[in-house]
Amino acid sequence: MSIPYKSFMAETKNDVMEKIVSLCKRRGFVFPGSDIYGGLANSWDFGPYGSQMKKNIRDHWWRFFVESREDVVGIDAALIMNPKVWEASGHVGNFSDPLVECRKCHSRFRADHLGFTDAAGKPTERKDINCPECGKNDWTETQQFNTMLKTFLGPAEESANVAYLRPETAQAMFVDFVQVQQTSRKKLPFGIAQNGRAFRNEITPGNFIFRTREFDLMEFEYFFDPKKSQWEEIFEFWKKEMEQWMSEVGIDAKKTHAVDIPDGERAHYSKRTIDFEFDFPFGQKELFGLAYRGDFDLEQHEKASGQELRYLDSETNEKVRPHVIEPAFGADRAMLAILASAFEEQKLEGDDIRTVLHLKPVIAPVQVAVFPLMKNKPELVAKAREIFTTLKKDFRCEFDDNGNVGKRYRRQDEIGTPYCVTVDFDTLEDGAVTVRDRDTMQQERVKIEELKNYLQKHFN
Repeated sequence: MSIPYKSFMAETKNDVMEKIVSLCKRRGFVFPGSDIYGGLANSWDFGPYGSQMKKNIRDHWWRFFVESREDVVGIDAALIMNPKVWEASGHVGNFSDPLVECRKCHSRFRADHLGFTDAAGKPTERKDINCPECGKNDWTETQQFNTMLKTFLGPAEESANVAYLRPETAQAMFVDFVQVQQTSRKKLPFGIAQNGRAFRNEITPGNFIFRTREFDLMEFEYFFDPKKSQWEEIFEFWKKEMEQWMSEVGIDAKKTHAVDIPDGERAHYSKRTIDFEFDFPFGQKELFGLAYRGDFDLEQHEKASGQELRYLDSETNEKVRPHVIEPAFGADRAMLAILASAFEEQKLEGDDIRTVLHLKPVIAPVQVAVFPLMKNKPELVAKAREIFTTLKKDFRCEFDDNGNVGKRYRRQDEIGTPYCVTVDFDTLEDGAVTVRDRDTMQQERVKIEELKNYLQKHFN
């Protein structure tokens, strides 16, 4: 039966964020890292549901941008590359953020986040900023802090053995460009994609999984001949594709803004950069990016390595150094934006409150939950197990017999499970089960033999 309800909105944005974080901890999406030892500042572990959800995000991104296309191939490069890569790319010398330190409590902050820099990132003479930690107004001069995370290779911690954990996944795609092109036999234009872990020694990580020191990136470089292709057309194409992907994974388009970065704030090699920003509960912040990088990266690696990174045009027999357009995504930020888009509190009859995640089936960690009406009835449990075993071959399924059915529904609503299947005593007689829709809470009797097709129809 259908239960009428109306939306129940939290009072403040911070309240919403606190509730999302609480749900993630309570239901096994995200835990504080190293918790039994007191944790580590802004270190998070993805639990059973969170790790599955993030995997679903990465997998859907890979299917959408790589597997479904003929002009994009993927690689999986090493986390640690030759340090010369990062010297050539400019990361060692320039990959830094402005830092200020409070002289009283010694807390460190991003200077641009507190207002110590102007729009172009240049330090300003501000005297009216108090420390967020201790409230004092006594600051060091603004200085640049390199956010590359160092490590050491070999038996001794010597400068000659310094290496870096990659702060992005893009550089391997430039370094491997020729090998990928030759082995894949792709002709321009084509893309090289990669998703994987990256590391940045952030000055002020925070806002849950929005800004962390280790995270998962999903990005690709789309190479093209600037003499044969119009970069504006390619740029607009990938902008629309990014918007389509965001829609498919459940990122609310009404909360998403494509912001053109103006001259003076873009990288010097970029003719156009768009930041997709999202209305998170803590404010409008950067979600994903789209940039026209020109041939800057390939040129820098050519100069530094002495190796030619060019494409041989079989039609003209000319060697071309391609230009690049880069769509870049963060899996962790995508997950947070999806959670913020999907989270809702609903007021039911009798002032009862239901918390629900309206996750898309393609992203939901559990797609179907199967219940026996009562756990102490062996015949119901056996039938529910049989249905569960069958459905799990085609769907992400969970068997749940803990607590009464109402509590199980609430638990699955918070997990974001689109459909729950209940086996009751009538099932043993008529061969039908009760299927409950998460979003409408409507229940429908479906024959067991029709259950797979029913679910597939509703998921597609």
